[in-house]
Amino acid sequence: MKKLICFSLLLAYSLVGYAQSEENPVAWSHEVQQISENEYELIFKGDILKDWHVYSLHTAEGGSLPSEFTFEKAGEDYELIGETLESETITEYSDIFEVEETFFKDLAEFRQRIKVLNPEVDIVTVELFYQVCKEVCIPKDEVFTISLKGETVVVEDKQVDARSAALSKALVLDLKNKQDLNAAGSGTDNKGKSGLWVIFGLGFLGGLIALLTPCVFPMIPLTVSFFTKQSGTRAKGISNALLYGFFIVLIYFLLSLPFHLFDSIDSQILNTIATNVWLNVFFFLIFVFFAFSFFGYYELTLPSSWANKMDAASGKIGGALGIFFMAVTLAIVSFSCTGPILGGLLGSTTLSDGDVANNLSAGMLGFGLALALPFALFALFPAWLNSLPKSGGWMTTVKVVLGFLELALALKFLSNADLVGNWGFLKRELFLGIWILLFLLMALYLFGMIRFPHDNPQQKLSWPRKGLGVLSALFAIYMLSGLFKFSDLKLLSGFPPPDFYSITAQENDCPLGIQCFKDFEMGLAYAKEQQKPILLDFTGWACVNCRKMEETVWSEPDIYPIIKDNYVLISLYIDDRKALPVEAQFNFKYDSGRIKKIKTVGEKWGTFQTLNFNAASQPYYVLLSPDLEILNTAIQYVDRDTYKEWLEVGLSNFK
Repeated sequence: MKKLICFSLLLAYSLVGYAQSEENPVAWSHEVQQISENEYELIFKGDILKDWHVYSLHTAEGGSLPSEFTFEKAGEDYELIGETLESETITEYSDIFEVEETFFKDLAEFRQRIKVLNPEVDIVTVELFYQVCKEVCIPKDEVFTISLKGETVVVEDKQVDARSAALSKALVLDLKNKQDLNAAGSGTDNKGKSGLWVIFGLGFLGGLIALLTPCVFPMIPLTVSFFTKQSGTRAKGISNALLYGFFIVLIYFLLSLPFHLFDSIDSQILNTIATNVWLNVFFFLIFVFFAFSFFGYYELTLPSSWANKMDAASGKIGGALGIFFMAVTLAIVSFSCTGPILGGLLGSTTLSDGDVANNLSAGMLGFGLALALPFALFALFPAWLNSLPKSGGWMTTVKVVLGFLELALALKFLSNADLVGNWGFLKRELFLGIWILLFLLMALYLFGMIRFPHDNPQQKLSWPRKGLGVLSALFAIYMLSGLFKFSDLKLLSGFPPPDFYSITAQENDCPLGIQCFKDFEMGLAYAKEQQKPILLDFTGWACVNCRKMEETVWSEPDIYPIIKDNYVLISLYIDDRKALPVEAQFNFKYDSGRIKKIKTVGEKWGTFQTLNFNAASQPYYVLLSPDLEILNTAIQYVDRDTYKEWLEVGLSNFK
């Protein structure tokens, strides 16, 4: 019989960590409360030293690492009930990482309810990884061994074998001048807020394109005429049209809010899209599905009953609420045209920097604003309605062009999956070849040589359509010149696979053909032999900004020789899913006793980056001497002049 007992079995508050000090700024404790016969609530509390802070479970991607709980044998001996809850947090903008970060001050508290599945279980082991920060961030691990009956638990010290201990020791560097690593003036430019404006602009552009589709365009004169004729006075008609436009913007913004809730449950879910193999494959299939709906082979529609109910509600209610339901009706009936465009907007946010949920809200605001503007402007200036082009076949042309663009974007997601998964089938030449074919086919369509199901009978081609066809053909020729190495395709940097990921034989598999090492120890040994400084490059296969830096900054004539001739390049891929050889896999033991299994190349270098540089984002560049002396501040995604100066300062400090 299951019933809520609501009493405390135990108030343990036994310290698990160390005494509070500058070396150990958080003193952890735990308690257990019994909820029913087999349900318990585990409570973890951290007393944080003054001026220090601990990051939330849900801090933004691109900043410091969030806290993370690991419940050993969850799903076997017991199951988790709901998500891990946390106490009140603070959110502030970080000048170092240029994102909004969420953290605790003074006290951190987490609560997790569990249901015991095995009656014989009375001990639960929970591991907590967290970062505690002041001027610097220190990664920490805490292991809680909890007795559900309130008994004293004697914890045996976990040991690793000698081989694992030796491999673990090799991960931690004896860095000199480490305090200068993240000093002011690192040159990292402020891209957080500007990135939101870029996404807003993409959303606005998507909204303008949606206006030209047959689901939306005919609604403009009808709706504006309704407001101007049915409102009694011109002033009332204008105010109603403006309110209608405001509600359109509000509705599309509200559509992004669930992603904030989703992100608060697990801040990594949306952001793993950029590197997760199967999510990239899923997005590839979704975008292909969207594309063929634009080609006219099927329609994407929401249930017609939804639109009927919203339309009926707007007629019955009237006033501001009635206008709101009219805006909802527009969003529903236009979904077959706006849905794939909004899907492309979601794809753009996953390929951009910063927090995905915030990016999506910015994009949705831009999209809604672009849709709403015509209704407000034509209400203010109704004579402009006479200048609108008539609905017709040109709107079908817009949809088909969007279909080709959806296919091109779909291929980027498939490329991400191929790169991260090390499948090796979608090489640079094949990727460019498919894009060339897509844009040539689009040009042929625009010139009337191929048709799709919804196309009208052959008619005279308009000059805008011919012009767009010429642009599509020129773009295909531009990519063809890059395929045969006549141009460097800088306009596409970050989208095709890197130049070294090629079918043809390459000098090496490093950026721009520069000699590089993908193992730190090998690169360090070579640097000592050559007595050259090290350019340590933390990168990723699916990292768009990493490719942009390599193809638009490293390739510059006054930067490329500096890297090639004066530095030893060590490129470590954080998202490399390739399994380490069995003999190279090992257990890494943290100071707290937590043991982590290092099984893949990416796990090894990701742990290496976090332990030595307190960083988790890519690209991330560090200059080192062969004796592991920090030669300059760490740097990330910057412009060419800043990067060149940074390299030269590093050389000067080395000499």
